[in-house]
Amino acid sequence: MNRPAAALLAPLLSLGVAAAAAGEGAPGTLSITSPDGRIELRLFVGERTTETGSPPRPQLAYQVSYRGQVLMDTSFLGLEIQGQRTLGDNVALVSSEGGSTDEQYKIPVGKSKVVRDHHNWLVAEYREEGFIPRRLNIEVRAFDDGVAFRYVLPEAPTPMEVRITGEATQFKLGRDAESWPLVLRSFRTSYEDHYPRQTLSGIHPEYLVAVPFLVEQPGVGWVAITEAHLEDYAGLYLTHADERTTMQARLAPRADQPELAVTGTTPLHSSWRVLMIGDEPGRLIESNILLNLNPPCAIEDTSWIKAGKTAWNWWSGSHAEGVDFEPGMNTATMKHYVDFAAGAGLEYMLIDAGWSARTRPGRGGDITKVNPAVDMPEILRHARAKGVGIWLWAHWTAVEQQMDEAFPLYEAWGIAGVKIDFMDRDDQWMVDFYHRVAKKAAEHHLMIDFHGAYKPTGIRRTWPNVMTREGVMGLEYVKWSSRVTPTHNVTLPFTRMLAGPMDYTPGGFRNVTPAEFEPRNRQPLVLGTRAHQLALFVVIESPLQMVSDYPGAYAGQRDFAFVGAVPASWEETKVLNGRPGEYVTIARRRGDEWFLGSITNWTARELEVPLGFLGGGEYVAEIYGDAPEAETHPTMTTIEEKRVNAGSVLTLELATGGGAAIWLRPVD
Repeated sequence: MNRPAAALLAPLLSLGVAAAAAGEGAPGTLSITSPDGRIELRLFVGERTTETGSPPRPQLAYQVSYRGQVLMDTSFLGLEIQGQRTLGDNVALVSSEGGSTDEQYKIPVGKSKVVRDHHNWLVAEYREEGFIPRRLNIEVRAFDDGVAFRYVLPEAPTPMEVRITGEATQFKLGRDAESWPLVLRSFRTSYEDHYPRQTLSGIHPEYLVAVPFLVEQPGVGWVAITEAHLEDYAGLYLTHADERTTMQARLAPRADQPELAVTGTTPLHSSWRVLMIGDEPGRLIESNILLNLNPPCAIEDTSWIKAGKTAWNWWSGSHAEGVDFEPGMNTATMKHYVDFAAGAGLEYMLIDAGWSARTRPGRGGDITKVNPAVDMPEILRHARAKGVGIWLWAHWTAVEQQMDEAFPLYEAWGIAGVKIDFMDRDDQWMVDFYHRVAKKAAEHHLMIDFHGAYKPTGIRRTWPNVMTREGVMGLEYVKWSSRVTPTHNVTLPFTRMLAGPMDYTPGGFRNVTPAEFEPRNRQPLVLGTRAHQLALFVVIESPLQMVSDYPGAYAGQRDFAFVGAVPASWEETKVLNGRPGEYVTIARRRGDEWFLGSITNWTARELEVPLGFLGGGEYVAEIYGDAPEAETHPTMTTIEEKRVNAGSVLTLELATGGGAAIWLRPVD
């Protein structure tokens, strides 16, 4: 890896990694292209001017082009080290090495069963000019669907302490553009808000913007800025750094030392800074780049990791009708939900907050002891007899204090997984907590759902027992606001879902018009049509998919058959059309069956959907669509069957706030 750069030029040219030719940049400029040649990243030492009027200074920088056009203009790089100047200033290229990787691997659950990791790679070693030179390596990987880079502080003969206060990393878009920022109030939030459409130059410089951050570059393409393999590091955020197109990296500060973001010793690496790139926004949804940037699976036997849909007692406010018990956190209510799950073909039942004893200080309680009103052995016996797995909710503080005792206990009980809540941070310590939980849970065959969580960064490749996480303003918000709308739902696949699975909790069947809507805790109402809610089970990726409403809401509803049939994990995903905040159509395959979900915002629309993704032969399309009167009576759906094949084109008539859900089965 430390061979002279000149010795590498010949082999690198054939792999899409090369030093820039004369006239293309400063001496020492390196270039790496994607396997298909459409994406290029150039790494070089540029001249950075300062606001004080002092002479320009050399600083590490990069540019990215897509299909021959500038996507990212000169953007500077560097690590801000406490008590030292920025590491990345006044550096020179020492050596570089590159190559290519093309391999496949399987994941137990997700949007694809087999993932291809095909990329060109580059490692560039830089040394600071000065009396005591410091070293900094930049690793780059270029895929057909994006490019990523990260900082590496290499191993030293004697490990050196590192105290990082921030990054000088920039993302300077080539031109002003439309963007969809998630603006957060601080570094301590649950990532739950809207993604409003905003002109890039109009983003207020005081806004703290979460990633993924989606941008449409007119005439160039779509790009989403995010991060991958976040481990022993601080979470990435962005701020608007100038009056036009530059976004500046910010790191979550440590809770114990807020003047610092990351502490450690060499060797040390940042998370990957990722640019997901495509000619259409749907290509970003299909991408597996975040998985490819994470380490391989650390679990030898993954056969116990099983996707599924789950009943859930929290969302409906413990409502019950026609039962002979008082609904609430008690044995009878939990068995009632287990019975519903079994009858509906759901794999799991999630018992939310209130099941554990409140004998410890703090909000977490004691998660090794059970509320006296809940006969846990009886519930587990009943669930096993019905073929239903049980998940348990826990506050993160209790998990932090008791996981060494609780997780082996849950394994002995036969618990399937744990929903862990209210972290609301992604500083370095909390990021480490996620990894410790994933590892400890895997040791005891427990799956994990993180709520009150930061966005995913691909950890599920290494720890596939991390099934899903929240980090999204989901359907729970209808209990106290009117903020979760069809427009919001159509934005999420192109923003938050780019990072990975999201526990949005679809399935509300009390569908009403905006004029009829009112927030309420018991029997919540849902904006948009019934067909829109059905389609969300395909549109939203989550290997643990909630069926959120109370069992009685589904009784006698013919269209609930789609919820029972739709899987929660997939072998293939294709985005057929879509635009953020307007509409989207996604097709997903499980075995030889396809499921299709299409949703729109408050604009009714007709969509032509070609079925060229189907294999050979004939299929039966079972179509759950908006009824003609769905605009005024949103619960109304139509159910019809059609014979189709790969040459067919379906015409979908989506009502305002509407959708369509389709089950495609081969004809025997």
